[in-house]
Amino acid sequence: MSPGTTSNSPGKWVVLPHYAFAAVAFLTLNVLLLFSTDAFSGHYFHPKLLTLTHVAVLGWATMVIFGALYQLLPVVLDVRLYSEKLALWTFGLLGTGTILLAYSFWFFRLGLPMHLAACCLFLSFLLFFINVWQTARKAPVWTIEADFIVTSAGWLLLTGFVGLLMAVNFTNPFLPQDHLHYLKLHAHIGMGGWFLLLIIGVGSKLIPMFLLSHAGNQKLLNWAYNLINGGLALFIFDHLLWRTQLVPVYAALVTAGLGLFLYFLRQAYVTRQRPDLDLGMRQTFVALFLLLVPMALLFMVSIPLALPAALLSSIYLVYGISVFLGFITALILGQTFKTLPFIVWMHAYEDHVGRFKTPLPKDLYNHKVLWLQNVCYLVGLLTLVTGVLLREQTVIFAAAMGLTLASVLYTINVFYMLLHKVQTLHPFTYGNAGTR
Repeated sequence: MSPGTTSNSPGKWVVLPHYAFAAVAFLTLNVLLLFSTDAFSGHYFHPKLLTLTHVAVLGWATMVIFGALYQLLPVVLDVRLYSEKLALWTFGLLGTGTILLAYSFWFFRLGLPMHLAACCLFLSFLLFFINVWQTARKAPVWTIEADFIVTSAGWLLLTGFVGLLMAVNFTNPFLPQDHLHYLKLHAHIGMGGWFLLLIIGVGSKLIPMFLLSHAGNQKLLNWAYNLINGGLALFIFDHLLWRTQLVPVYAALVTAGLGLFLYFLRQAYVTRQRPDLDLGMRQTFVALFLLLVPMALLFMVSIPLALPAALLSSIYLVYGISVFLGFITALILGQTFKTLPFIVWMHAYEDHVGRFKTPLPKDLYNHKVLWLQNVCYLVGLLTLVTGVLLREQTVIFAAAMGLTLASVLYTINVFYMLLHKVQTLHPFTYGNAGTR
């Protein structure tokens, strides 16, 4: 099976603009990082760090996930996307909201621009939730993957609602607690509820498929779903109402759920029928290895530690970096070159299959550029973590240079695929028309 079912696939103009916007956002993120090295020496609630975080979360990660999911939902749920028009409106609102929010944080304009950004983003998440929910309802069989995907869309909507309340609270204070109190809630709902559940829901279907692996133990996914959602729900109630010392217990529930997902993927890896891994899958497994870092740091940020304020701030920063620039970015860098080549190939050559000699999806991008991109990314990430822990601006700047180069290479490869033109095709001769 390929990462797109042609009979159910949406039009390319629904999917491909998301990849284009995300590539530009990833490049913008790392260019902004070059001008933000001073921000890493202070508190994580810094205008430049807030800008970087939201460009990474919204313009980069969420944007590319939206685009990929519109293509992958037909595979995961075996059903057509509910509404392509809703998807286009969602794209416009998400892009507009991301740009306005980045402007608001970078220049710290807390009034109308931020309010408009929050409204655009919330509406985008609402339309996305409606589209995903209505699509899932039409699925012939409701699966555990559908549970993960629909629930993650619900958590995203809640994340956007909390963000909207916080944006209004900046200029018209009405929330009973300080802003940082709700920032922690906002961040963990987004990380655990939106990103992790969505990645597990799609990854548990696609990664075994790419490995040509047998169906795994679905009970592991059921337990992972219950543990992660249970841990998040308990954290929310505790954070808002109870104020107990049980946050590490909730972190342990989420971590246990992630552990079961990783064990599910290990089983898929062991039983795979495809022995060699391409660069995209290698990067995907690098991402899964990087997931171990925030899993460990989750306990450190959940427990009140008697450490110097500067060190605690660095730990919180490394925790956020390990999630967004580590695990999630590494996963996107890998899976882009598993999904996008096929999407472009399908729309360009679907009607010619069997009659003409067509290139393969893997022929649509430059493998040397991809290899160099992955190297620059890993070196840049490790250097950034080192620089943040040492609080050395020179090291952070060097890391930003490496990550910027990685984003340039990624953008080149992505647009090389997006701008691909159908080649002159040669028909099969009668004697080999059915073989390649």
